[in-house]
Amino acid sequence: MSAAPHALAETVRTVLGDVRPEELGVCDAHDHLFFGSPQLPGQELRDASAARAELAAFRAQGGTSVVQWTPYGLGRRAADLPLLARDTGVQVVAATGLHQAAHYTPELLSELRNKLPALFVSELTTGIGTSGVRAGLIKVAGGFHALDAHARWTMTAAAEAHHATGAPIAVHLELGTGALDVLDLLCGELGVPPHRVILGHLNRSPDFVVQREAAEAGAYLAFDGPSRAHHATDWRMPNAVRALADAGFGHRLLLGGDTTTVAARSVNGGPGMPYLLRRVRPRLELALGKDLVDRMLTENPGRAFAVAWPRADRA
Repeated sequence: MSAAPHALAETVRTVLGDVRPEELGVCDAHDHLFFGSPQLPGQELRDASAARAELAAFRAQGGTSVVQWTPYGLGRRAADLPLLARDTGVQVVAATGLHQAAHYTPELLSELRNKLPALFVSELTTGIGTSGVRAGLIKVAGGFHALDAHARWTMTAAAEAHHATGAPIAVHLELGTGALDVLDLLCGELGVPPHRVILGHLNRSPDFVVQREAAEAGAYLAFDGPSRAHHATDWRMPNAVRALADAGFGHRLLLGGDTTTVAARSVNGGPGMPYLLRRVRPRLELALGKDLVDRMLTENPGRAFAVAWPRADRA
C-alpha cells in the first residue's frame, strides 16, 4: 500500500515568485503602488519613480513586504512590480479581482460579463496580461451596508476562482460596512472557508459587535490606513484592536496603509506607507504590547496570504 502524498506547503505568491510565509517579514497587508480610477481624477498613482521612493521609505522604517490590492483595470502596472521589488528589497504581492462598478466603464463590465472567473484564475496561475507576474490574491468590493448585483457577481466569480486555486479573497468594505453580509455570501452561500477571507477597512466603522462577529466567523480583519479626514475612527482603532485581541482574536488581525492618491504618498507630504510603522505601530504597542503588534505585522499576514497552490501553478 503506497503512502499518502505529502500535503503541499503553503506559500505566498509574490511578483518575484512564491515564498515561505515567514519570509514576508514586516508586512503592509493592504496598500497601493499603482492605482487609477475615474472616481479620483488627477490623483492617479502612475509614477514608477514615486512608487520606488515610497517603497524605499517604507523599507527605511523596517518594512519588508507590501500587498497591493489594486485589481483588474485600475492601472496595476504589473510589469513594473518585479523591478521595483528588486530595486528596493521590498517583496510585493499583486492582486487580481474587480472593484465596485463605479470604477469602470459599462463597456468594460459588459466585456467581462461571462469571463470573470477564468480571468481571475488565469491571473493567479499564468500571469497578468503578458507580464508573467502572477497575482497572489483576489480583491473584490461590497457597497455601503449592502451588496448590489455587481458585488454579488464579482464575489461569486472570486469564490469560483478561490475553489480552483485556493487564493485568498480580500474585500473592500465601503466605509467599513457590510462585513456580515459579505461573509453570509462568500462563506455561507458560496462555500469559501472563512479563514480565506480578508475584510478590509474595519477601522472605518468602529462597530465592536460586528467586528467581533466577523472574527468569530473566522475571517481576517484588516485595519488599514488613517482616515481621509479628522474622524474619530483613528483614535478608536486601538480600542477596537485591543478588544479583539482580548477576546482571543489577535491572530486574525492585519495592518495596512491603503495609499490610493498622489497626495497621500509620503514622498508628496502625506502619510503614505511609512506611516504604518512610524506612527500606527508605536501607538498600538502602547495599547497592546510589542509582541502582539509584531505578530500582527509578521505572522498574521504570512498565514492570511499563504496558499497551498496547485502543483502545476507552483514556481
